[in-house]
Amino acid sequence: MKKALLILFCLALTGCAAKGTTVVLIEDPDGTVGQVTVRNHAGAQTLDAVRQSTTAAAPSKAPEPVRVADQDEIDTTYGRALRALPEPVETFILYFRTGTSDLTPESRPVPARILASIARRGSTDVRVYGHSDRVGTSETNQRLSMERAEAMSAILVDMGVAKDIIRTSYHGEGNPLVPTEDEVPEPRNRRVEVLVR
Repeated sequence: MKKALLILFCLALTGCAAKGTTVVLIEDPDGTVGQVTVRNHAGAQTLDAVRQSTTAAAPSKAPEPVRVADQDEIDTTYGRALRALPEPVETFILYFRTGTSDLTPESRPVPARILASIARRGSTDVRVYGHSDRVGTSETNQRLSMERAEAMSAILVDMGVAKDIIRTSYHGEGNPLVPTEDEVPEPRNRRVEVLVR
């Protein structure tokens, strides 16, 4: 959805010439389509399907009726802006054994995929975020999430990733993937998220 909003913003900017603001809704990289309402003082139009568009010519004039833009029209009018967008961030989630910074067997192949993504993109920006579940004290989980983030960073460095492109942070039991009560073990919260930009 964030990507669609960014694309929407770019399309709106490129459609802002003398004709007002044109908004075209296009799909996210994963194929999903969000929804946006174009509103001014005179009215509103809601776009909720791929390639729907509307133009707001002036603040005192309601946005035009929704229409479906032709793909060739989108390519011709907005192609340069769309091609200038950065590749979407790629996210990898790796899981850990309870109370340790040891990867689960299912997560052991993931670092190779991360390395391939970094190489393919020529990335110079890799973020590593450590997390824990809520078993144990908050202080213990903060330390454990740090150890997990640092362990993942070390794995990447050992595989040849430059240390200076990796930024690590850790959240302890905050920011759970699955909210739980205290002392409830949740394997999906014992994780590291790696973002390759």
